[in-house]
Amino acid sequence: MKSNTAGYVFTLLAISIFAAQDGISKHLVSAYPPLFVAMIRYWAFMLFAVAMASRPPGGLRVAIRTKRPGLQIARGLLLATQIVVAISSFVIVGLARSQAIFSSGPLMVALLSVPILGEKVGWRRWLAICVGFVGVLLILKPESGFFDIRFLVPLSGALLFSLYVVITRYVSRDDSAMTSFLYTGIVGAAAMSCIGPFFWTPLAPHDWLFMGVLCFTGMSSHYFLIRAYDLLDAVVIQPLTYLQLVFSAIIGVSIFGETLNFNTIIGAIIVVAAGIFTIWRENALARAGAKASKA
Repeated sequence: MKSNTAGYVFTLLAISIFAAQDGISKHLVSAYPPLFVAMIRYWAFMLFAVAMASRPPGGLRVAIRTKRPGLQIARGLLLATQIVVAISSFVIVGLARSQAIFSSGPLMVALLSVPILGEKVGWRRWLAICVGFVGVLLILKPESGFFDIRFLVPLSGALLFSLYVVITRYVSRDDSAMTSFLYTGIVGAAAMSCIGPFFWTPLAPHDWLFMGVLCFTGMSSHYFLIRAYDLLDAVVIQPLTYLQLVFSAIIGVSIFGETLNFNTIIGAIIVVAAGIFTIWRENALARAGAKASKA
């Protein structure tokens, strides 16, 4: 019971910090190039990933071994690109609406898992995916009568993250979670370090504090999420991560003065409901398959 309670606490801490991190990112990207902000953020994340990978027996020598080096590099580059796109979206589209569109991620993952992972999607999940994308269309519904091309930014971010998740699942067949975590940090930091210096911009003294907090939240949020997965099943944690949408919307509206129209709110509710059903159904089928294999 205590471990379950601690798991929920870690989950809520991680989600709250992720939302705060998004708010800080929006503040910084409003004044500095996204690639510059992402580079410094990745330097801290790489140090954290190396520190975490050094802890188990064998340390870095074991964690660095991979049977899928090409895919590990590809997923590291995908996430690095997605982070730049996501934090850019916070300024271009807004924090709340970006997170509403990002919440379609589990639906895209289910869709991409068919051609990439060879998974079978039954009619219930296909229906949930279709309903969920109706919710996305509601969020994207133009108020002026014309589609706002800026929405392609968060849509691209959602697609990139979904590809990252699917490829992560693919490499998990051969590599440990710690190996994937290490490559995420190293590859992302290396990629950002090749591009970010060209966008180097002197930080205002007070923004060094925000950058330091951003780096700290990046490390602490991932640590709490790792601890949560140690104590709770993914099927319990994943639906709770949708609370980030709520927290981000509160930050966007109360701090940055964003507004949410009726279509965005209803669309987000539909997307979240469809996503939670998709996650639940996927885990239910996985448990049924595990029982059948034991029998």
